[in-house]
This record gives sequence, structure tokens and C-alpha cells, in this order.
Amino acid sequence: MDAGFLHLETREAPMHVAGLNLLKYPKGVHQTRFMAKAGEIYRSTPELRKPFAHRVAHGMLGRFGPLYWEQDPDLDLEYHVQHAALPKPGRYRELFALVSRLHSTLLDRSRPLWEIHLIEGLQDREFAVYSKLHHATIDGVAGAQITEAGCSTDPTTIIDTSPLSIEAHERYKAKHAHKRTADLEPSEFELKAMAEFFKTQFNTSAHFLGVIKSYAATWLGLGDGLAVPWRHVPHTIINSQVSSSRRFVAQSWSIDRVRAVGDAAGVTINDVVLAMCSGALRRYLEEQDELPEHSLRALVPVSVREKDDFDSSLAISYIIADLGTRHEDPADRLEAIVESTRAGKEMLGELTSREASLYATLMQTPLFVASMMGVADRFPPVSTVISNVPGPKEQLYWNGAPLLGSYPVSAVFHGFALNITFVSYNGNLDFGIIACRRTIPGVQRLIDYLEQSLTELEDIV
Repeated sequence: MDAGFLHLETREAPMHVAGLNLLKYPKGVHQTRFMAKAGEIYRSTPELRKPFAHRVAHGMLGRFGPLYWEQDPDLDLEYHVQHAALPKPGRYRELFALVSRLHSTLLDRSRPLWEIHLIEGLQDREFAVYSKLHHATIDGVAGAQITEAGCSTDPTTIIDTSPLSIEAHERYKAKHAHKRTADLEPSEFELKAMAEFFKTQFNTSAHFLGVIKSYAATWLGLGDGLAVPWRHVPHTIINSQVSSSRRFVAQSWSIDRVRAVGDAAGVTINDVVLAMCSGALRRYLEEQDELPEHSLRALVPVSVREKDDFDSSLAISYIIADLGTRHEDPADRLEAIVESTRAGKEMLGELTSREASLYATLMQTPLFVASMMGVADRFPPVSTVISNVPGPKEQLYWNGAPLLGSYPVSAVFHGFALNITFVSYNGNLDFGIIACRRTIPGVQRLIDYLEQSLTELEDIV
């Protein structure tokens, strides 16, 4: 799956993702010296965890052959960690404009595929850290883990190791790993489990084939509830060729506020957020005279990590959600979303982690193929991508600086000019919206439309 992100990349469609962490200087510190020290910490650790010390390498066939990761013998942390300052007055508007420009440029493939920008000059004694990594190296969950690994829940804790270091990663694993007793000999239960292993393989494989059959039947119009690529997917301006320019906007909403709607309607928080996005996209497309007859379909990434997996950088699968945008009534939109997500989650829930990864390949291949062949703008397999990344539940600090918000900055590519991703952190849902500046005009209006959509949902429950 990582090679797919590399092959899909073009100058107009960089395939990196990023996180924008917003922090506030601790009381009494000298801001310039604090930022200089932050730069020293980020650059001070030679032993970095994968993928921060590895670059893409080619075999004998060059770019047309297999790709692999190799240690970079000339790792230059001065290049990878950079400082930036906002022009006055240092509002979020200026911050988002800078992030939009930084996110528009390709990462250098001769180096490890990441950059970090320490950004000062914000109003109200705030600063930001923009971390940019290629999607072939990381997913949203791994990114959230890196953020947490570099922070503490104690504002008095001083951290002098880079969050990219092996040391920080091991500290994070030790904090979250479930305790278990290590016996020298396997238990009777373990021996029986090993004996049953081979017996279960056939059944597992058979079930996976059943999932594929259900997928194919739905695609042919013989299934019910499950949303699949291409079937009844309308074309909108979102499904256009993209330029290299980007526009990024962000906003936070209270989880309690969203949860209250979900509890009243008997649905999940994720269903409510998808309904917020549905209402916002419907209003935006109406404004652009682009609202289609059929409902938009969103590709929704789902983490398939095992419970104690802290080392995987990329472990995601997908479901497709019917956003119900053909319905004017927000209750009808929510019902359509719940029906499709329930069908998708039931299918994924019965798969092993390995099978879910195979299913992910099945689900994302249409996007990659359609985009690389240049037909996604005419025959879109889905309408857009909406991602939910679970983040830390507690207030975090970095050397006394409280983390105010953690905003995702995802990728757009040919045929998919808009992406909405949100991270749950410390009682909030931090939304990041990224779009092609040329294709999706006035994307900042989606922030207002998300609020209006949530208010509508509150009114009907």
C-alpha cells in the first residue's frame, strides 16, 4: 500500500500528509529562546525511529521496479527541521496561508520523506508545529502517536528528546502497552491455540471470499446497504484534475456537543460527524450549482491495528459511506449514513487484520487506478475522503507549553480535490480541510456550513 502512494504522486498531487499542532508558550519564558531550544531538541537525536532516517531506494529497474526503504547515510536534520515566522498581525488566517503553501510542495525523494516547521509570530503568545510526512510512511493514527510520544500530561515535565526518536517511541509504548506475564513455557491454552491455527485458516479464507462475493454482488446491483466504488457515484467539481496549489482551513468542535446529538439519535459520534460533512457539502454544492441527483459517497479510512500494535506506520482499511446529500431533510441524510456505515463496519468487523488490509487494497485500488489513468474526474469511484483519527484524550504539554489543538492536513489528488479529516483530542474534534485552491473556490465556507449542519442536527433530535 505504501508503494501505491509513491506511484500515485505527481507534481500537482503530492501524496504527503501533515499535522498542525497549535501550542501556547509557557508563562514567563522568552519566546525566541524557547523556539531556538525547540529546534535544538528536534535536531539533537541521531537515533530516529523508522521512517525518519530512511529514504526511498530503487532496484535495478529504477522507478518501474520495486521500491524499498534504506538508511540515509547523509541524514541532515538541519534540512528537515526548519523555522518560519508569520507576517503581522499573526492571525490564524496567516498561519493557514503558510500551511497551504508548505503543503503544496513535494518532499525531496533523495532524502527521508518528512519535514518539520516550527512557526512563530502568532498572536496571543501562541506558536505552531507543522509536521509533514509522506503518506507512504505514515497514517493518521501513527501521526497521533508521534504527537503523544513527544508530549507529557504533566506541565512541569521537561522533555529533551525529539518526538521522532526511538527513545520517545519506546517511552510511548511502555506507557500504553498492556501488561502481560512472560512465561518460559507456553501455556495449555497457547498450545491449543497453535493447534487450532491451521484449522481456522480455511474458514477465515472462506469468510474473506464471502466478503468479496458480497462486494461484487452489491456492485452489480444485487446487494443491499453496502456502498461500493463507482456504483451511483455522481460527478461534481470535487472530482476534478487538481493543480499544485492548496487551501487549508481548520476549526474545532466540542465532542460533548456532537456526542449529545449521537446519544439522542442512537448513533455514533462518527455518524454525526459524517452527517455534519454531508450537510456542509450539500450546502456548498448547492451554492456552486453543482448538487447532483445521486448522493455523494465518501471513502472513510478505518484503522485495522491490533490492540497492542504501536510499531505499524501504516495500518488502515476503508469503508464507503453514502452521505445522503440527495435528501434535503438532515434526518434522512443521517439515516442514509447510518445504514451504509453499519453495513461497511459489519463487513470489516468480521475480518482479521490481514484480511482487512487486503480489503483495503481492493477498496483503494479504484482510486489509484482512476487517478493515475486520468479518468477520476469523469468516472469517480467515490466523491471524496473523510477521515477520523483518534487522538489523545488528555491535555498534553510540551515542556510546559499546552497543546491547544492538533489539526490534520491530508492529501488531495487528481479526481479528489477535497479532503476532510478530524482528530479527537482533549474533548474536541479538530477538523482540518484541505482542497485544491483552483478547483474548490471558497473552501473556508465549509467551516460555517459544518456549524450550520450541526445546529440542524441538534434541532431535530
